[in-house]
Amino acid sequence: MGASDPVVERETQNKEEEEGGGEGGGEEEVKDVEKGEVVVEEKVVDSNSNVNINNINGEQRGFNASMMQTLNPTNPLRIVINGGRRVTAPRIATPPPSQPSRQAPRIATPPPSQPSRPRSISTSPPAPTPTPQQASRTALNSKKYTNKISLFLFVLHMILAIGLVGFLVFKGIQGLILASESIKRKEKRVLKYLLPQVEAASLLSISLSFSWQKAVRVWPKFMVHFILWSSFFLSLSAGILLICFQKPATDGVGVCFIAFAIGNGLYACWVSQRIGFCCKVLIISLQPVSKFSDLNQPTYWMLGTGFLWMSFWILAVIGALNFYFPPLIIIALVLSLAWTTEVMRNVVNLTVCRVISLYYILGMQSSTQFCFQRALTQNLGSACLGSLFVPTIEALRIVARGLNLLEGEDEFMFSCAHCCLRIMESIFRCGNGWAYVQIAAYGKGFVQASQDTWALFERQEMEPIVDSDITSSICFLTGVCSGCICVIVTAAWTAKVHQPFTATISLLTFIIGYLMTRIAMALPQACVSCYYVCYAQNPDNRLFDSTIKDRLSLMKAGRDVVVPTPRVPHRFRET
Repeated sequence: MGASDPVVERETQNKEEEEGGGEGGGEEEVKDVEKGEVVVEEKVVDSNSNVNINNINGEQRGFNASMMQTLNPTNPLRIVINGGRRVTAPRIATPPPSQPSRQAPRIATPPPSQPSRPRSISTSPPAPTPTPQQASRTALNSKKYTNKISLFLFVLHMILAIGLVGFLVFKGIQGLILASESIKRKEKRVLKYLLPQVEAASLLSISLSFSWQKAVRVWPKFMVHFILWSSFFLSLSAGILLICFQKPATDGVGVCFIAFAIGNGLYACWVSQRIGFCCKVLIISLQPVSKFSDLNQPTYWMLGTGFLWMSFWILAVIGALNFYFPPLIIIALVLSLAWTTEVMRNVVNLTVCRVISLYYILGMQSSTQFCFQRALTQNLGSACLGSLFVPTIEALRIVARGLNLLEGEDEFMFSCAHCCLRIMESIFRCGNGWAYVQIAAYGKGFVQASQDTWALFERQEMEPIVDSDITSSICFLTGVCSGCICVIVTAAWTAKVHQPFTATISLLTFIIGYLMTRIAMALPQACVSCYYVCYAQNPDNRLFDSTIKDRLSLMKAGRDVVVPTPRVPHRFRET
């Protein structure tokens, strides 16, 4: 065969070496994105590899041309024929000037009649950079702790709260054993006529919370209508019942319930045109829940922990009656309980948000247990900060919007209302409930996640849809329903056994019923939040349908009848 035999043998030998290397490289370990084991491989290729292939005989040219045609031009291991020798891009072996090339005698000179070919330059592609998917996976595995100051404050608060509760429980036991007969009789009366109702309300609220969540997941369209109007009737019934006891304390609490029922009924009428789209989004967003059988486990843990904490908490309230300044201590205990249970709710929220958002972003089914551990450790600071500010910001925003619904002749008064609304809108961009999705998915801080999420909504022009969403209101009214049921049950019970405690027990059981139900309803609210935020991040994702896109098209065309959400008028934005 002549000079071409060594070339063929070397080609065969190099092929075997490449196949052996490919088999060894194929045993690459699959890394789990949930454990932060994402490895981005980079191959550095020399881009200055210029090879002259002028002096190759016809047989070698035909053979190597066929080999070149079967290779991808972007392959970093592209074969380059240099003097009858095969060279790979990552490893270019250039003989030193002092040593003559050993392959020179084997190169055949082309005949004189054959025209010379132009010089062909083979340039290897540049080193590949990490793809956006690899970059996003790296961001998804952020292990830094978010909002460390708020985390420190919450841990300090819990240490003080546990110490205060333990001390007050000790004072209550001391009053039962060592105090005077009058104090003993007072504490025994409280234990007999207050503690059973509160414990029963805690168990009832847990049962109601799971019932509400299951019903919303199974019959979302029916339950949205049912919750809107049952909250109206239940709060009205609780107010009327308390007024019927004809006591000053119960009359005051009853009037508050009736006033809330009136506002609730007006709200139900006002948002009636939004219910259809809300039901449609709720049905679609709850579909991934069936793929995760253990998604409710964080809810079980938080409700169990909440029940145990409330049992000690109510004993501390009884012990506060045997200490200095009982009203101030009880108010401090109520505020501590509200913050603690709100953090529990947001821990469930963050867990569900991470599971569902990873499903939308990467199409993967992540571990609920790992996401729960992440929410309790790395993202707990953001949950603590959001639990403090989000309810306050949203409440003030609702008040500002309510003032802007009024119209009048006093330009100064309503310009002040518009100014307040503008301030609340600016604050809302820095702190909103939609931020929990990016906190859970990317490990961002609360403020940064709020700003980035709202920027996504603005980029996709989704602010009208997000503002008109009533899912958070439905979850809030579900808690109100449970609280009112607890009030009706415990108020009737207490009025029968010891009527002076009726107003106090009614308030305590309403708070307990509301807070426990909000923990369970964090799951559907988190699913809806993930649906909106992940769609705004990537509308072309195949897991999303055209629900939001069609809604935006109808709103832009003016064919969708939607009650407008109060916003700052343009004349006040320009000034």
